[in-house]
Amino acid sequence: MSISVLGSGAFGTALAMAFARDGTEVILLSRDEEDADKMQSARRSGQRLPGFDLPQSLTITSDSTAFETDVCLLAVPMQKLEAVLKEHPQLEGKSLVTCCKGIDLNTGLGPAETTTNQFPSANVAVLTGPSFAVDIARGLPTALVLAAHEESLAKDLQSILTRPALRLYRTTDVPGAELGGALKNVVALAAGIAIGAELGDSARASVIARGFAEMSRLALAKGARLETLQGLSGLGDLVLTCTSEKSRNFATGVGLGRGETIDPTTTVEGIATAQAVAATTDMELPILRAVAAVTLGALDIATAIETLLARPVGKE
Repeated sequence: MSISVLGSGAFGTALAMAFARDGTEVILLSRDEEDADKMQSARRSGQRLPGFDLPQSLTITSDSTAFETDVCLLAVPMQKLEAVLKEHPQLEGKSLVTCCKGIDLNTGLGPAETTTNQFPSANVAVLTGPSFAVDIARGLPTALVLAAHEESLAKDLQSILTRPALRLYRTTDVPGAELGGALKNVVALAAGIAIGAELGDSARASVIARGFAEMSRLALAKGARLETLQGLSGLGDLVLTCTSEKSRNFATGVGLGRGETIDPTTTVEGIATAQAVAATTDMELPILRAVAAVTLGALDIATAIETLLARPVGKE
């Protein structure tokens, strides 16, 4: 079965490389014609993920005929997903695998529902879990979660996309997989702030633990299963993202904790997710709400920390 990847950013490029490494014909679609031509002719990865030779069976193009494949992975940022889908009506009826993590700031929807709303006849699945693009590109062992509402679809896509170093574990808990991947980015921002403000590793551990509790409460209220949150797409992704500056969300949090401003050119999905959550639920989520307030400029770092530390203690 033929495979294409829409989006030549770091993660999309890494996935395309992983799928093509065994000789499978894979098409990587870039919206940047110049970058696509350069990658195709030089057989080297582009500016978003520099330094890698590309498998010979990987074709890079800016031509939308790439969508003639049976399976298309959507590796575009969450906040741009809806607009990209509207540009490509030819995706209707295909097997579409969303690879972004987050909640749409305008609609409050996750990637699967956003895609299904646009293409009701498509077979939609979600790929998520603890991973860095550079590790996948290097061929290092990575385990991800493939979520689809239908078990048969999850099995089929698992068979098509699993590789020796890219192991996909399936689930039918789409809300759990999506919310684990989305909400952990908010907690990573908070963990980064704790490190950047020099509160120490003990404070970071507290943020991770209490943040995971908030993630679980919110996800369970939205129909997720606890075992999903405790697996790769929840706890696994949370640990990775909160402990490495290869994570854009954690690194951005560190910068905020040091008093730096946010780089507007960098995709930091946790910011929009925090703001979307704060605007659409009245649940008690102090860490997530504090991150939303900080990123909106409604609360400074010192006051946010003081407010969280002033909360009454209770049962674990």
